[in-house]
Amino acid sequence: MSEPVLEVKGLHQYFEKGTANENHALKGIDLTLDPGEFVAIIGGNGAGKSTLLNSVAGSLPVDYGQIKIDGHDVTYQSVAKRAKLISRVFQDPKQGTATLLTVEENLSLALKRGARRNFWSNGVKRNERDLFRAKLASLDLGLEGRLSAEIGLLSGGQRQAVTLLMATIKQPSLLLLDEHTAALDPKTSATVMEITDKIVHEQNLTTLMITHNMADALKYGNRLIMLDHGQIAVDIKGDQKKNLTVSDLLELFKQQSGAALTDDAILLS
Repeated sequence: MSEPVLEVKGLHQYFEKGTANENHALKGIDLTLDPGEFVAIIGGNGAGKSTLLNSVAGSLPVDYGQIKIDGHDVTYQSVAKRAKLISRVFQDPKQGTATLLTVEENLSLALKRGARRNFWSNGVKRNERDLFRAKLASLDLGLEGRLSAEIGLLSGGQRQAVTLLMATIKQPSLLLLDEHTAALDPKTSATVMEITDKIVHEQNLTTLMITHNMADALKYGNRLIMLDHGQIAVDIKGDQKKNLTVSDLLELFKQQSGAALTDDAILLS
């Protein structure tokens, strides 16, 4: 049996610990992702979604517990150290790219991630340009003809699609999607989700996706987790997830957590 890509054991996270405002944000989370799993994580505001993702990414120090990626204990490793194993796409399309560089220059930087930099070798090589053109053509957004355009001139959706390519051009052990369509309009969000699904399946990427959109959480991925007050309330996969409706999910959440979901951001998504 293959080794898990991600193992989270007994993860506790606190904010303002020891004060009157103490918030026990994660309460002993145990989570394992097998190779190729595409997991959507959903939950109301304050459920612990972002805290979990930031803990896995390394941008939030762990209070208690252990995190392993590909069998390596990364619990106390920095974001930079984990960068060889993790790629992350943020909510804001601007966060994953360098605004004043061209599309091909951004992709070239992503291709060199984790490699020793040679400062005497500048520019984009011809074989790299051919690779970038092919990757961009696969998005079906017409970007293969805009390699030399400054990436800051692209629309939010186009830029987020390029960010997805940058995050996966060197296949990561774990792909983290941090509400990566939340800043886009509904039509563009749907396009980016379709591109996401295509890339994840073509590369068989192990993926953890945080979302507020219940329909997306049901439609995409082979596993769905709902968090509630720092704990896993629902964890379903395979055929059980495939046949679930929004009403079914809300009822399941109520049964497991003991209360109805009341977060408007999720209910109206």
